[in-house]
Amino acid sequence: MSKEQVRTRPTVRTDLTPPKDYKVIYVNDDVTTFEFVTQSLMSVFEYRQEPAEDKTKEINSNGSGIVAILPFEIAEQKGVEVLVSARNKGFPLEVRLEQE
Repeated sequence: MSKEQVRTRPTVRTDLTPPKDYKVIYVNDDVTTFEFVTQSLMSVFEYRQEPAEDKTKEINSNGSGIVAILPFEIAEQKGVEVLVSARNKGFPLEVRLEQE
């Protein structure tokens, strides 16, 4: 092997930390319907009917509720998806992200 063809081994970084998770939080309001919240939990976060209804009741009684804990990019995308859908239907639903 000539000097020009020397191969080096790539270094493997071991100091990488996994992405931090974020809580996706729905905030209750007096306008967004129970049905919309339940449907968004089912369509965006893949809840089944009964757990979605239970979570909607929790959000209604407590004023807010954590609906998912996800890596930031996924949490942000799903939050935006819910907000766009809510606004398109005229609902002021607020979705917050908080670091876990």
